[in-house]
Amino acid sequence: MTNIEDTFRVEDEKYSKEDLVNLLNCKNNDVNKLMSFANSKRENNIITYSKNVFIPLTEICRNSCGYCTFKKEATDSNAILLKKKDEVIETLKIAEKYGCKEALLTFGEQADENTIVKKELEKQGFSNMIEYLYDICEDILDKTNLLPHSNCGVLSYKDLKILKDVNASMGMMLENSSPRLMKTVAHENSPGKDPKLRLNVLKNTGKLKIPYTTGILIGIGEKKEEIAKSLLDIKKCQNKHGNIQEIIIQNFKTKPGILMENFREPSLLDMIRTVSVAKILFPNLSIQVPPNLNQETNQIFLFCGADDWGGVSPLTKDYVNPEAKWPAIEDLEYLTRESGFELQERLAIYNKYIKKDFLSERILNKVLNLKNSLDK
Repeated sequence: MTNIEDTFRVEDEKYSKEDLVNLLNCKNNDVNKLMSFANSKRENNIITYSKNVFIPLTEICRNSCGYCTFKKEATDSNAILLKKKDEVIETLKIAEKYGCKEALLTFGEQADENTIVKKELEKQGFSNMIEYLYDICEDILDKTNLLPHSNCGVLSYKDLKILKDVNASMGMMLENSSPRLMKTVAHENSPGKDPKLRLNVLKNTGKLKIPYTTGILIGIGEKKEEIAKSLLDIKKCQNKHGNIQEIIIQNFKTKPGILMENFREPSLLDMIRTVSVAKILFPNLSIQVPPNLNQETNQIFLFCGADDWGGVSPLTKDYVNPEAKWPAIEDLEYLTRESGFELQERLAIYNKYIKKDFLSERILNKVLNLKNSLDK
C-alpha cells in the first residue's frame, strides 16, 4: 500500500482510483492524517444550511430499491398519487412564515408511466409530470418567496431544459456508478438506477448549466473501488462542465420492512474516510452529510471537511427518511459553534452560480432579492 503522505502530494486533478482506494482503506493513525488533510482543504470556517420545506408531489415510482420506504403502490389508499396545486401553495405559504426559502420538490421517478397517476394528471389538466411540475414551479415563483429545487430522478435533455427555466437548482443522487449493483438487491428492480442513465443526466445538466446537487450512497453493497470510481465519474463531469454545486455523502440506514433490513450500515469509520476523500477530491465544492441520519456523529464530519448541513425543514419531515427527525436550527447552531465554526444560512443555489449563465432571468432576479435579504 502506498504511503498516505505520498497520496496527499498528488495534485487535485490527478488522483487515480488506486489513490482513492488507498485513502478509503486507511487505518489507525492514518485516519487522523486523512481527516486533517481533508479539513485543510476547506476555504473558510463557515458551515451552511438551507431552510426548506419538503414537498413530496407523488410517492409513485418506477424503481423498487432495496433500501427505500418512500415509494408506494398506486393502489395503496395512503399513497400520495399527485398533490393538488392549491395544497402545495397552502403549505408553502405556511413555510414562508417559518422563514423557508427553498421548496424541495420530490417525487418518484417517471410516475406518469403509471395509468392511475396518468388519470390523476389528466384530471388536473396535465398530460405528463413535467407539465405538472413546471406549472407548480411557476406558481411558486409567482405566488411565494421560495425558490424551487426539484429532485426528479432520470430526465431527458429536453425535460431538463424545460425545467431549468423555473428552478433555482436541481438534484439527483448518482448513488453509485457500478453496473454490478444493478444485479444486487439494492437496484435489481430499479431501471432508473442504471449508472449509464444517471451519468448521462449529470452530463446533460452540465451542458445546460443547471446548478446541480449529486452524491453517493454508501453501505448498499458497494466495494471501495466502486466508491472511488463513482467519485471520479462525478469529478469527470464537474471538470468538463463545472455546474455541480455540492456533493452529498449519504449513509444507508436500515429500516423495518425493507429488502435490505438485515444489511450492515456503514460504520462511522467508513463515513469518516468517504467524507474526507470527497473533500480532498472536490476541494472547491461543498460536501454535505445529512444531519438527521447522523444525529450522534454530526460534528465529526466537520473535521473531515464537510461544510454543509443540507436542507433542513422547520415545518415538514424528511419523507425519504421519515423516522429520522430534522435537528432544530438552534441545535445545528450549537453543534457548529461548539466545533469552532460559524453557521450561515444559504439559498438553494450557491453564490458562485448566481449569474446569467446558470439562471433564467426570472429566477436570477428573485435569487438576487433573496440573497440581499440574507446578507443584511
